[in-house]
Amino acid sequence: MRFEAITWERLTDALAERAMRLKPADGGSWLRVGIDGAPAARTGELAQRLAQSLRLGGRSVLDVSTEGFLRPASLRYEYGHQDPDTYYDGWFDTGALWREVFGPLDPGGTGRVLSDLWDPVTDRATRSPYQVLPEGGVLIVHGPMLLGRWFPLDLTVHLRLAPHALRRRTEEDARWTLTALERYESEVRPTDVADVVVRVDDPRHPAWEAKGEQ
Repeated sequence: MRFEAITWERLTDALAERAMRLKPADGGSWLRVGIDGAPAARTGELAQRLAQSLRLGGRSVLDVSTEGFLRPASLRYEYGHQDPDTYYDGWFDTGALWREVFGPLDPGGTGRVLSDLWDPVTDRATRSPYQVLPEGGVLIVHGPMLLGRWFPLDLTVHLRLAPHALRRRTEEDARWTLTALERYESEVRPTDVADVVVRVDDPRHPAWEAKGEQ
């Protein structure tokens, strides 16, 4: 891949401009953007930047983190506290994401989205209220291992960390997840699947490669 150095500000503006030009692939009323990357890549920071830029452009935006859709601890830790296969397949409640986030934004949907469902600290339902995303609004979903799950995303961004950078920037008590993240890289190949790939080995100096347009 041929990466071009870019600032976070320019990257955010370019992504916002690209999103503003897109139309939902399903012909519906809402655009859906996915920002994928390991926890160490800090997908939430780019999601917040992009949301702010889109709002300045006059679009309503709802930012949803997959961290708000973890499964209960009894399911996450069923096979131990450090099981990579469970982290890969069973850590996040993808069914709830389909039901509470993507489903309401299908063509003819209500636009009534739940931004989070489960609090991992209390291990209880968050009881957050539903939010209505107006027609023409943009959903931004961010978190690890988003691609390859058939989520109906119109624009996908993958924040790429080389293996050495991923290990260096992952907290020691979370390094057991690296096996699952390596499996994701091997099986899903997010750098090939994503519309935009951003190299973030050095978070101060990102570089990007956008397919089709820049």
